[in-house]
Amino acid sequence: MKRNVLQKLTLLASVLTAACAGFPHRASQSDAVEAVDLQKGFALKGYDPVAYFSDGRPAAGDPAISYQWRGATWLFATAEHRAAFAADPARYAPQFGGYCAFAVSRGTTADGDPLRWAVVNDKLYLNNNLLAMKFWDEDRPGNIQAGNSNWELIPKKPQVGDGRSGATDGLAPAAAAK
Repeated sequence: MKRNVLQKLTLLASVLTAACAGFPHRASQSDAVEAVDLQKGFALKGYDPVAYFSDGRPAAGDPAISYQWRGATWLFATAEHRAAFAADPARYAPQFGGYCAFAVSRGTTADGDPLRWAVVNDKLYLNNNLLAMKFWDEDRPGNIQAGNSNWELIPKKPQVGDGRSGATDGLAPAAAAK
């Protein structure tokens, strides 16, 4: 019985953490984050951002085919994908710097998982896990709108520019295009 109660408590704690609880339209995150979620030293954990659009699926990038943008190293599966990204990085970069879209819609951040993704209106969104993605999917338009509002309120760390990122660093690519 104790084991069953412990399992239920663990599950409840996991659900609350996984759901990235917070409040829409109000950033609860006070610690500054990198403008791009860098995991394993690369944007998108080393996955190719163009592959989501051209191949309709994630593809691991090759460290020999890389590009620097917004203070991050982006990897690509092919030289053609790298060229497409270099021509228009904001078109292919994930929204909210690659952080979990559901977490950002709730005013905080969590690492984005490149395998928990969706392309909506030609924009790439990542989520942290299956549960966060499930909650995000329940109201994509509302969560995207809340995320766009909250992303601008979440503090970003100062970034050393690479000369290609322009004055829109730290904004969601969708907001930067406006």
